[in-house]
Amino acid sequence: MHDLYRQFQQQIKQPQFRLSDYQTLVNQAIQALQQRHLTITAAESLTAGLFQATVASVAGASTVFAGGFVTYSLSMKAHLLQIPSAALQQHGVVSSWTAQQMANQAANLLETDYAVGLTGVAGPEELEGQPAGTVFVGLKTPDTCIVNKFSFAGQRQQIREKSVIAAFIMLLNSL
Repeated sequence: MHDLYRQFQQQIKQPQFRLSDYQTLVNQAIQALQQRHLTITAAESLTAGLFQATVASVAGASTVFAGGFVTYSLSMKAHLLQIPSAALQQHGVVSSWTAQQMANQAANLLETDYAVGLTGVAGPEELEGQPAGTVFVGLKTPDTCIVNKFSFAGQRQQIREKSVIAAFIMLLNSL
């Protein structure tokens, strides 16, 4: 998987980066979950359901994925994921803490083995003092929850797509 990550690091710098170029990686992640009889969900902010749509693009994904959350606003993170508003305001919605909480709460609420939490700034303007392209991806596994911070370049859609692929790479690395 380290080779995948290095390849991704090089390709995300290319202006022609496309999510569709990574369908094999997505298929591998879903197949690995299926082979291990594991389930996944997601809580998405900046990607607004793109991770979940990408999961669902794989035939048979329903064996590992039943649903998830799109929590674009702070109020939806608080309401749907049951994360205290005061804590979200204290830590900011664009933070490692929030990505971790999103992943943990999604897994807890939907009782899945794995969960992804995606939050960040798709741009073009900054948010909470964070520049466009700042992304936090949380991954809840059966044993722990890890968060990685990424700084992506590109237009809004490119940043969203790069975030989704980063989440799939993190997932594959953990399986």
